[in-house]
Amino acid sequence: MDTRIGFGWDSHAFKPGVPLHLGGLALNHPEGLAGHSDGDVVLHAITDALLGAVAAGDIGSFFPPGDPRWKDADSAIFLKLALEELQHAGYRIVNVDTSLVLARPRIAPIAAEMRARIADLLGIEIERVSIKAKTPEGLNLDDVAQCHAVALVERATEPDELKSMTAAIESQSQIEDVVDNLLSSVHGAPEKRVAPVYDTEDIT
Repeated sequence: MDTRIGFGWDSHAFKPGVPLHLGGLALNHPEGLAGHSDGDVVLHAITDALLGAVAAGDIGSFFPPGDPRWKDADSAIFLKLALEELQHAGYRIVNVDTSLVLARPRIAPIAAEMRARIADLLGIEIERVSIKAKTPEGLNLDDVAQCHAVALVERATEPDELKSMTAAIESQSQIEDVVDNLLSSVHGAPEKRVAPVYDTEDIT
C-alpha cells in the first residue's frame, strides 16, 4: 500500500477583542488568536500536514499573508484547497491526529464537537480525527496557542490517473484562478486584484 505522512505546525498569540476560532469552531472566550486570517491554528496545522503529505508546498504558498483577500478569512478555505491538492495527487486521508498546546480555554469539554467539525470539513468519519490538548507548563507560553498535526494518507488512484494541481499550475495567475474558485464557493466571487509576490511564509 502506498502511504505518506504529512506534518503541520502553527502558532498564534492571543489578542483581546478578536474572535476565537479553533478547529472550525467559534468559541466564547475573552481573547482570540491574532493572525492575518481567522487565526485557527488547528485548521492551519492540518492544512500544512495534508499539503506536506503530497509535497505540495505550504499554506503560505497559496495564501500569502500580505494579500488583503485573506484578512479575517475562514480557514476552512485553506483546508479545502489542501483537500483538492490531496485528491488531485491521487491520495485520500486515512487519519488526522492533532495536539493543541495552550493554557486556555479547556479543550476537553469541546473536543468531541471539534472532532465532528473537522471530520465534516475533511469529509471523513469522526473516528479518523483525533484532538488532544496539553498545557505549556514551564514554557512561559500562556499567551500563545500552538497546534501540531500529523496526517496519514494513502493512494486512492493509480499514479498515472491524476496529476497534482501544483505540478499542473505553471504560473502565479493560474494559482490565483484556483484560489478565486475556492473563494467563490464559500463567500461568492472575490474582487480580482493584482497578485502579490509569491511568498512561502506562514500565514500569520
